[in-house]
Amino acid sequence: MKIIRCLLLAMCALALGSATAFAGSASLVLDARTGKVLSSENADTLNHPASLTKMMTLYLTFEALRRGDISWDSKIKVSKAAAAKPPMKLGLKPGSTITVREAVYGMIVRSANDAAAAMSEKLGGSEQNFARKMTAKARKLGMSRTVFINASGLPASKQVTTARDMSTLAVALMRDYPREYRLFATPSFTFRGRKIRGHNNLMYRYDGMDGIKTGYTNASGFNLVSAVRDGNRRVIGVVLGGRTARSRDDKMAALLNRHLGKASTGRQLVAAAKTRSAAPAEVEVASAATMSDVPMPYTAPHRAKGDSVAALIAASSTAAVPGERPTAMAEVEITAAVPAAGGWQIQISAAPSADAARALLAQAQAAGGDRLAHASPYTEAVGKGAGTVYRARFVGFTSREAAAEACSALKKRSYDCMLLPSRG
Repeated sequence: MKIIRCLLLAMCALALGSATAFAGSASLVLDARTGKVLSSENADTLNHPASLTKMMTLYLTFEALRRGDISWDSKIKVSKAAAAKPPMKLGLKPGSTITVREAVYGMIVRSANDAAAAMSEKLGGSEQNFARKMTAKARKLGMSRTVFINASGLPASKQVTTARDMSTLAVALMRDYPREYRLFATPSFTFRGRKIRGHNNLMYRYDGMDGIKTGYTNASGFNLVSAVRDGNRRVIGVVLGGRTARSRDDKMAALLNRHLGKASTGRQLVAAAKTRSAAPAEVEVASAATMSDVPMPYTAPHRAKGDSVAALIAASSTAAVPGERPTAMAEVEITAAVPAAGGWQIQISAAPSADAARALLAQAQAAGGDRLAHASPYTEAVGKGAGTVYRARFVGFTSREAAAEACSALKKRSYDCMLLPSRG
């Protein structure tokens, strides 16, 4: 079976030709003070960024705050398109409003796609136009192989990046917006009376880590950008294409353990890119413990000129684009299996595609810990045509109590959860 599977994947790769490159494992460890690469694996290979995309959405948000275009309390109207984004999300309703502060926390802690889309429409007029600005900023920062198509990281075949480019973006956030960067360490926040917890689990168990972002789609695998401080040492780690959240986290921890001691003990972060006119003045770092600690917006004497990147996107269209990530045979068997008669199951959400449902289940299983260790992810299509949705469930609980405990664990991590008896 394994030989047949390898042959099939090889045939698919040959058929797709040079225009497609399967997203795969990549990593990079960077000394943030000198720019020296301490470790790399496929650092310039194109991969899908998934929710790492929100790092750029947040960079442009912080830039708009500094210019005075928006304030932390500015209202953002939620469009129908933004509200319709699949989970992860805050559950925003069309026509409602959200503050910039809430949107920022939503993107950082919840990795909320609806908040990212709403912010992109606020700053760019449309998400498509904002994506062009994102790509233009990527080029200015030195991210030469990155193209953004949307503000959230939801699947898009031409939305690509590399481990090297993501390390560049992480350094830019730390260097250019040091107060706002501290928000990436926020473990939770309260939104409309509901406590929302983050799922960057490695940040909570690795000493010195202060963020910054996780990401996952079926095409990208499990992605992570981390920043660690050890005395005066500052190191950025990037891992792309992990097979599971746990294996990705373990790989990151191993890389940091191996290379952190090699970093410089200098005091300055990597210099700003030559295309930037000047580095911002040093500011006091603010705590990010509570909503009231959000840094106040900066003001600036002039506005930056707009950027057009139609030519950049056109020039990138001939680059190798990561194809859909091959799904392990075991994963196919699990998600396609019919729940056994009797027992209990839980439903956490419904998604517009099977891939989105599987992504939700993978994230939830990582967040649920031991309570979900022996449960089986299960997706079920409901409806017809354009109205089809895919239920995201876990099955295989032998008792109501076991299912209820799993639900409780997920709710503590801000997931919805509904307890159901299995059919049969």
